[in-house]
Amino acid sequence: MTESPLSPRPVPRSGVLAIDPYVPGKSGAPGAAKVHKLSSNETPLGPSPDAVAALRAEAEQLALYPDGTSSRLREAIGRRYGLDPARIVCGAGSDELLSLLAYAYVGPGDEGLFSEHGFLVYRIAILAAGGTPVVAPERELTTDVDALLAAVSPRTRIVYIANPNNPTGTYLPFSEVRRLHAGLPPETMLVLDGAYAEYVRASDYAAGLDLVLEADNVVMTRTFSKIHGLAGLRIGWMVAPAHVADAVNRIRGPFNLSAAAIAAGAAAIADDGHVARAVAHNDEWLGWLTERVESLGLAVTPSVANFILVHFPAGPKGNAAQADAFLTGRGVIVRRVASYGLPDALRVTVGGDEANRAFIEALSAFMREAARG
Repeated sequence: MTESPLSPRPVPRSGVLAIDPYVPGKSGAPGAAKVHKLSSNETPLGPSPDAVAALRAEAEQLALYPDGTSSRLREAIGRRYGLDPARIVCGAGSDELLSLLAYAYVGPGDEGLFSEHGFLVYRIAILAAGGTPVVAPERELTTDVDALLAAVSPRTRIVYIANPNNPTGTYLPFSEVRRLHAGLPPETMLVLDGAYAEYVRASDYAAGLDLVLEADNVVMTRTFSKIHGLAGLRIGWMVAPAHVADAVNRIRGPFNLSAAAIAAGAAAIADDGHVARAVAHNDEWLGWLTERVESLGLAVTPSVANFILVHFPAGPKGNAAQADAFLTGRGVIVRRVASYGLPDALRVTVGGDEANRAFIEALSAFMREAARG
């Protein structure tokens, strides 16, 4: 018997059906002999061998529940950064922590604020918590502190900024982060999303640890999915004032990290050499990709992360959608960012040597074809 659409049934609360589900980057290219995945900002160096060994060592313990407090991982992070482990909370990726912060501090009638091209999870988290998303315009694809402060209202409970930002690759100097914090009411939470912090070499940049340690309303989130190469294990962490850590711990799942994730993360955070190699690889190829793309007549937003944002003409020929389809046909998978309000751009991860060269070769072929009309 077919149920009538008018039949009584559970109804999601207001705001849930306003959420556009997050759509990750593509991972395949049907028909391609070889695929180069440059759509998800994964490190081409993979995880630390120490993390892999730690993961394998957990295989005999799968019948046991993990440590519900992730103490081994929190202590390893604390040693690495000189932090009190009691102020660290771990999650299933930083995505979970970004959402838990909204669930703890945002409710109906409240507002959550983020920048125009900010990470899509911010909007999802605010709506899921019952709040109202507020978007501040950016300036030249960069977070604008004045615009954020102008958008703050008595209902603003949380402000998210990704620094560096995804998908633009731009960043705020730490002096601007401090200026933003100084302009916020003390009851408004500032969340510094540092997913790509390890890649930044700008002298005026800081991820924000000092500010977290001295303020009662600042949190920093980080991830193991990028430079540490553990995206498949879903590990994130945040450092926060003690009262914020306490609130989030009250609502997070009791075993939100697997034992494998805890072990691999603790090993990865201690392998400074692996991180240094990943940074050196990125430094070499970020500039190389930028120069090669610009030599083809396309604009690239200056990036300090492990990806570039490439801009295409908006007309009927040679546009971003056509470039994406062409590249996919050649086995090069990049990221459409129309959902971020950037329909004429593609985000491209800094990959391995072969993948980077394959991208430039395919993009060059596309530009030649577009020029022929």
